[in-house]
Amino acid sequence: MIAPEQFRDYFPSFALAIGVHVLVALAMILGTLNWKPFRQQPTPVGLTIEAVMVDTSQILQQRQEALEAQEAAEQRKLREERRERELEAQKIREQQAEEQRKIDQEKRRQEALEQQRQKEAAEEARRKREAQEKLQQLRLDREKKLQEERRKQEQELERVRQQAAEAEKQRKAEAERLKEMEARQQREAEQKRQQAAAVEQQKQEQLADQRAAQAGRIATLEDEYKAAVQRVVTQNWLRPPTAQPGLRCTLRIAQIPGGEVISAAIAGSCNADDPTRRSIIAAVERVDALPYRGYEEVFEREIEFIFIYDGD
Repeated sequence: MIAPEQFRDYFPSFALAIGVHVLVALAMILGTLNWKPFRQQPTPVGLTIEAVMVDTSQILQQRQEALEAQEAAEQRKLREERRERELEAQKIREQQAEEQRKIDQEKRRQEALEQQRQKEAAEEARRKREAQEKLQQLRLDREKKLQEERRKQEQELERVRQQAAEAEKQRKAEAERLKEMEARQQREAEQKRQQAAAVEQQKQEQLADQRAAQAGRIATLEDEYKAAVQRVVTQNWLRPPTAQPGLRCTLRIAQIPGGEVISAAIAGSCNADDPTRRSIIAAVERVDALPYRGYEEVFEREIEFIFIYDGD
C-alpha cells in the first residue's frame, strides 16, 4: 500500500513504463497488418519482379523476445527503483517515526513541565492562600489584641482618673486641713511671737537697764582707774625745771595683767619740751606696777591717758 505522498514520487516511472508498453504493442500490431496502398499502382509491362518470402513468425518471435527482455529490464529497473523508493520511504518513515518520537517525547516533556508548572502553581496558590489566611488570622488576632489593649487602657485610664479624682479630693481636703492647721499654727506662732516679743522686750529693757547701770558703773570705774594711773605716774614724776603749768601729754602704756609696765611712749599731742617728755616716760617706767586689783573689768593691755600738770 503506497501512501499518496509516495505515489507522487513514483508517478513519472509508472507513466514511462506504461508508455513503453503501449509503443511495443502498437509496433506488434502494425507488424502483423498487410498494408495495401489506397490506389493500386499499374504494373509495368515487361518488368519481372522476384519476391522472396520471409518467415514473419521468426521476426515476431525475436521481437517478442526483445520486448520481453526490455520488459524484464524495465521490471528490474522498476523493482530496483521500487526497492530504492521503499528504502527511502522506510528511511523517511524512520525519520518521521524518530521525529514523531521526539515530538512525543517533547510533548511528554512539555506535558510533564506543564503538570509540574500546574503543580507548582497549585502549590504556590496553596501557599499564598495559607499565607493570606495566616495573615488574615494575624490581623484578626492583632485587632483583637489591640481592642483588648484599648479596653485595658481605657479601664486603666478610668481607674487612674478615679484615683486622680480621689487624690484631688483628698488633696483639697488635706489642703484645707493644712490651711486650717497653718492658720492655727500662724495664730499660735503669732501669739507666741507676741509673747516672746513681749518677754524679749522686757528682757531687753531689763538688759538695757543693767547695761546702763553697768556702763555707768564701768565708766565710773574707768574714770577711777585712769585717775589712779594718773595719780601713780604723777607721784613718780620728777618734774624738771622746764616744765610749765598747763602741761598736756598723751601717754601710751603697754602692760600685762597685774599692772607691770612693758613700755611707755608719747602718743599724740604733747605741749612739753623734750626733757619734760623724757621725765614723764621715766616716771611711768619707775612704777613697779600700775593699779590693777579692783580694776580687772576695765583692764586693758594698752591704755592711753592724758598726763596733766597745772602747777602746784
